[in-house]
Amino acid sequence: MDYKELVIYMVKSLVDHPEEVSINEIEGEKSTILELRVLKEDIGKVIGKHGRIARAIRTIINASATKTGKRVVLEILD
Repeated sequence: MDYKELVIYMVKSLVDHPEEVSINEIEGEKSTILELRVLKEDIGKVIGKHGRIARAIRTIINASATKTGKRVVLEILD
């Protein structure tokens, strides 16, 4: 499963400037780190109130990663 494409699809549907969404993928043995960058004005839409949207995105990623036995970490950078 390509977690990077999954996150890009979800985040682009949330933000006002989808062309500015970028993800850097850092692959490890047991984990993968996804560093998400969006415009400063869109970061609130990705995080949501009290972090609910960010938590939901992380839950979906981790649920899909459970099958492979890997851990996927999503970091939202500004």
